[in-house]
Amino acid sequence: MLVEDDQEVGRLIAMTLKANQYQFEWAKTGQEALDNQQLFQPAVILLDLGLPDFDGVEVIEKIRQEQLTPIIVISARSDETDKITALDKGADDYLIKPFSINEMLARVRVALRRKAYLENTHDEQRVYRNGSLKIDFFSRTAYLAKRQLNLTETTYNLLCLFADNTAKVLTHGFLMRTLWPDKPLNDTTSLRVAIAALRKELEPEQQSPKFIKTHIGVGYSFIQN
Repeated sequence: MLVEDDQEVGRLIAMTLKANQYQFEWAKTGQEALDNQQLFQPAVILLDLGLPDFDGVEVIEKIRQEQLTPIIVISARSDETDKITALDKGADDYLIKPFSINEMLARVRVALRRKAYLENTHDEQRVYRNGSLKIDFFSRTAYLAKRQLNLTETTYNLLCLFADNTAKVLTHGFLMRTLWPDKPLNDTTSLRVAIAALRKELEPEQQSPKFIKTHIGVGYSFIQN
């Protein structure tokens, strides 16, 4: 579903989606987006934040009360605070206008792959694979190629959190609330230490990371290989 009130921008995105054989509904207000979400159950939502009736962040909050549909924000708001707020409220990705149409399509494909993965996993029986990385959730072990990773409880939990949110930007606040709920959100020392330890196991060449991408001032994402 496309949620965009700007006719010119909306037409460009709509033409691109049609040219790439995507079926979609186009909502021009927040309320129309919420109605379409219930009626059509879209696979992915492309969401502008500056809607005429209410803010797109409110749309994210309302959808997240009931659905885990991937939400890619497409907004002219480039301030870091806006990006963090949208991601913390449940957006999966954030594209700043103007953006490359090819990049938008790539983000849509990643969101669809992640959705398909989550829909086809089965609790403790599932095995996660991403390039040379394998996580066996039943035995709580992880391997890079054939080498078993030496992970603490914290770094294993961090790795699983990344795996369940592959390609999604996870903010510092989200990671802190999930892994260290008793610590202040601005006390990110534990997070930095855990990220460094996990990178040491995952990234033989840390100058060219293949798994953990840093989003400066925002958080981290796990790269789909």
